[in-house]
Amino acid sequence: MTKVCVASRSFSRHPILRAELLEKYADVTFNDAGLSLSGSILIDFVDGHDRAITALEKLDAAFFSALPDLKVISKYGVGYDMIDFDAMIDHGVKLGWTGGTNRRSVSELMISATIALLRHVPAASREVQEGTWRQHRGRYLSERTVGIVGCGHIGKDLTPLLKAFGCKILAHDILDFPDFYAAHDVEPVGLENLLTRADVVSLHLPLDDSTRNILSADRLGLMRNDAILINMARGGLIDENALKAMLMEGRLAGAALDVFEEEPPTDLELLRQPNFLVTPHIGGSAEEAILAMGRAAIDGLEKARFPDDDWPK
Repeated sequence: MTKVCVASRSFSRHPILRAELLEKYADVTFNDAGLSLSGSILIDFVDGHDRAITALEKLDAAFFSALPDLKVISKYGVGYDMIDFDAMIDHGVKLGWTGGTNRRSVSELMISATIALLRHVPAASREVQEGTWRQHRGRYLSERTVGIVGCGHIGKDLTPLLKAFGCKILAHDILDFPDFYAAHDVEPVGLENLLTRADVVSLHLPLDDSTRNILSADRLGLMRNDAILINMARGGLIDENALKAMLMEGRLAGAALDVFEEEPPTDLELLRQPNFLVTPHIGGSAEEAILAMGRAAIDGLEKARFPDDDWPK
């Protein structure tokens, strides 16, 4: 009999996803204790199962080495930078993964954060709560130039939404999407070009050796002082200390981060900046996206394959 375990806490406590998984598999172990599983505790939880649904848990060489009976990992969520693909392949474990299942959730959060910063909502709300009543003069999202760094599933979903506001779209990606760019009047540009021109810069990249700290202090310094920066992708893409200095010194109008290099973040000086908007990694946490990601993870238990060079990014 197939034995399945669910490491993800949010999947485990979702009644619809639990019921749909149990319709397909009789022997399922859920993370009902609500533990944040890592290291030996994660290994002990997965031990004895041949298939597992995971989310943000780190799956490294030690994990795969300790679990010879494991045959399939199915990913709840779209990011997979927490998985050691080489170790997975070496140990004969297949991956179930579907890209883009949370794209609308992330796109809408990006737009809401952008409008909030352009209209000074974080600062205005905090002032009213502290007893100060004064108006802030903001700016439209409409007709702004938006730079999308990473034009994958989310970048492609975001583009027509921004076009509805009349935005000019610049895109930077290591891949070329000429048909998409032509259909949506998107201008592909180099990263430095994008940073110097955009009113809004939005990151939609995976985290790997090529993207870690991609917005270094030097590259952040290319942005205009009236621009805003949005990261709904992965922590580790931005030099957070440099970002804090720019916000404090007025060299950047605002920033919104849903993800951090260390989560939860501990730099209270950054978090309390009036031109900074923080959310607790909720980009994919719309109910519709949760269901889509969960159902994709259930399907992935049977539709898994070995990661290879053609694995979609």
